[in-house]
Amino acid sequence: MSSLVLEFHEMEKTQLLLVGGKGLNLGELSKIQGIQVPEGFCVTTVGYQKAIEQNETFQALLDQLTMLKVEDRDQIGEISRKIRQLIMEAEIPSDVVKAVAHYLSQFGDEHAYAVRSSATAEDLPHASFAGQQDTYLNIIGKEAILQHISKCWASLFTDRAVIYRMQNGFDHSQVYLSVIIQRMVFPQASGILFTADPMTSNRKLLSIDASFGLGEALVSGLVSADCYQVQEGEIVDKRIATKKLAIYGRKEGGTETKQIGPDQQQTQTLTDQQILQLARIGRQIEAYFGQPQDIEWCLAHDTFYIVQSRPITILFPIPKASDQENHVYISVGHQQMMTDPIKPLGLSFFLLTTSAPMRKAGGRLFVDVTHNLASPDSREFLLNGMGQHDPLLKDALMTIIERDFIKLLPNNDQKEQNTGKSNKSASSQAQIENDPTIVSDLMKRSQTSIEELRQNIQTKSGSDLFDFILEDLQQLKKILFDPQSSSVIKAAMDASTWINENMNKWLGEKNTADTLSQSVPNNITSEMGLALLDVADVIRPYPEIIDYLQHVKDDNFLDELAQFDGGQETQDAIYAYLDKYGMRCAGEIDITRTRWSEKPITLVPLILGNIKNFAPNASKRKFEQGRQEALKKEQALLDRLKQLPNGEQKAKETKRMIDFIRNFSGFREYPKYGMVNRYFVYKQAILKEAEQLVQPGIIPEKEDIYYLTFEELHEVVSTKKLDYKIISKRKDEYKFYEKLTPPRVITSDGEIIAGEYKRENLPDEAIAGLPVSSGVIEGWARVILKLEEADLEDGDILVTSFTDPSWTPLFVSIKGLVTEVGGLMTHGAVIAREYGLPAVVGVENATQLIKDGQRIRVHGTEGYIEIL
Repeated sequence: MSSLVLEFHEMEKTQLLLVGGKGLNLGELSKIQGIQVPEGFCVTTVGYQKAIEQNETFQALLDQLTMLKVEDRDQIGEISRKIRQLIMEAEIPSDVVKAVAHYLSQFGDEHAYAVRSSATAEDLPHASFAGQQDTYLNIIGKEAILQHISKCWASLFTDRAVIYRMQNGFDHSQVYLSVIIQRMVFPQASGILFTADPMTSNRKLLSIDASFGLGEALVSGLVSADCYQVQEGEIVDKRIATKKLAIYGRKEGGTETKQIGPDQQQTQTLTDQQILQLARIGRQIEAYFGQPQDIEWCLAHDTFYIVQSRPITILFPIPKASDQENHVYISVGHQQMMTDPIKPLGLSFFLLTTSAPMRKAGGRLFVDVTHNLASPDSREFLLNGMGQHDPLLKDALMTIIERDFIKLLPNNDQKEQNTGKSNKSASSQAQIENDPTIVSDLMKRSQTSIEELRQNIQTKSGSDLFDFILEDLQQLKKILFDPQSSSVIKAAMDASTWINENMNKWLGEKNTADTLSQSVPNNITSEMGLALLDVADVIRPYPEIIDYLQHVKDDNFLDELAQFDGGQETQDAIYAYLDKYGMRCAGEIDITRTRWSEKPITLVPLILGNIKNFAPNASKRKFEQGRQEALKKEQALLDRLKQLPNGEQKAKETKRMIDFIRNFSGFREYPKYGMVNRYFVYKQAILKEAEQLVQPGIIPEKEDIYYLTFEELHEVVSTKKLDYKIISKRKDEYKFYEKLTPPRVITSDGEIIAGEYKRENLPDEAIAGLPVSSGVIEGWARVILKLEEADLEDGDILVTSFTDPSWTPLFVSIKGLVTEVGGLMTHGAVIAREYGLPAVVGVENATQLIKDGQRIRVHGTEGYIEIL
């Protein structure tokens, strides 16, 4: 009898597959000292399996269901309905009936019970399945209870539960259902308690929803609830809702909805004392489970009963600190234009490359800026940097500072730490010669170093390879954080700021540096976009090849080209392009992402778009047009300045600053190109090692190594041993992380602080962002979330979540840019200025607010978008 039915206190932590998520949590709750849980028992999944296992029709229908996709809604509905009918008609096994009768007689047959579903895939840390299966309240008598057990089993196959499982990758045949039979409580009030605020993720803010009667009214959305918030034992907020309806149990069984009397509609559901008592219970349950909980409670005869507790699945995880102090973390993804999660191997390479104090959370990286905020000088430096880089980040940090969350230390007590950006040249325009050969020398040095790496790495394998890479990463850091390289970038940024401030002051012109930045030499990323136009020029004369490219499906399309007229030329042009840029891809800071050289088909739609949208020789024309505009602007400025008092001097200084912009600003993109180049050399060598792990069966496929850290992989290569469970677990975690949205700023309390744009005089209905490239443009919005799905017409405006260098080839076809993430110096902004595209970045939720195909106007000078 025992494995068919279990009382709550008989359940073990390991019995998820017997009692399901809800049952397991009730079993645990009933063990917590001082927590009241209405008594009950659980018909385990063994009963459900016994009821269906002999049924061949059930198995056949289940097989049909497994073959379907989420889009096949009608077929899903039809097959699910047949399965539910089958389960309802199936006889409940006699030993299950006997066991249920035995427990009911012990608890009291005459009592009313709640009959609740508990699936094995529900209330899990990564998938809540909330509300996917059915619950029945106030059920009286053995026959009615048995009938509702069948109803619960059948609810495993409601359309919504089936579709939810498909979307979350659960196999229908591996999910079972147990049924909880629990003494009914008839509450005066009930509701939900979150031990962390689900809106801001603040773990210190506890949130209670409360309404009269049974909690079903609240869960089903029938009534508005009071909302109370408690922080550190104090009520910090109360919102009293107008409560017109409540659900109550009826004497003869079942429930009914009743009107609430006018005098009671505005009353506070719980007294202040009850709110604080409930908050204490919540904290006790949270401490027991060791993570924030979503708790269902009810109040009857002045006692709080807990009827459910599950982990809150939507909170962004908190980066871990090594002490108990307050910490502030800022997102690396928002600075690197890559807010997707990064696989473990990718995270460890980035951590080995950076010198900033980094923490991991939710598959992303965060910089701990606590030290920077604690000293007046470094605080000011950080805020200034962020103001230029991402005003929303700066505003969020200001909020934290105003709250006095991080205490200021006197300056001399403070060890300066960096945030991955060099502090050295903060004081003024860097003292560096205005000489373009500095840039070409830096680029040559980087290139030579990569050539040496390619030569040397070929002789390394096994454990030696990992030692060699660790050594070479020091070389990469030297190049990335080379003071001369930082000075060049800083000089160009300072010159732009100087030009913008002074041209505004002297001539009343805004953002002048944008025009002066067009078509500067030595920008590896913008050259990459133009070079793909040249590839299109090679292919354009050969209609057969164009037709072939329109139909290619796999990556060996390059080998097939030889059979066509012009095939050799096409092959050479694409290989030459890959030779220079093939190490790039979307999300390239993650070494595990597939590079263009590994999947050249990614470039085909971009090449075809260039053939469709441009005439021959477009790259030269585009570059020359930008260069002429910049020169014309320079001449016009200098002429106007000379008319002013002290004009010759102003013109001379301005000319010097313009030369800094023209000579140095193109280099801004080069260090990252060098880093990604090196990463690709490492990756190819490491994948060779992975092949040695596939042959003896240590891993099924070489890409599995992406789920190990650098150190773990080193260990596996040395010992040829691996517990594959680690990789399976990390794959599941990665899938979960993909669903999370990383915050710009998060504190050690787990609170997510969102910044706001502080701007007056915006037109009504305007969508605000950060202006990063001047001009006003109108056009059709193309909302594109993945590079490979881009199908642009010449003159569209690209709207996307973020762009890294891999998106640059699209920039030649568009006439404006809007992104959700970004700042003044991020890649998309730099390239937009150089191509002369009006651009607004850092636009919260742009891809939801702007619909594909809408006509929009982008104000790149003022920083807002209008939907026309």
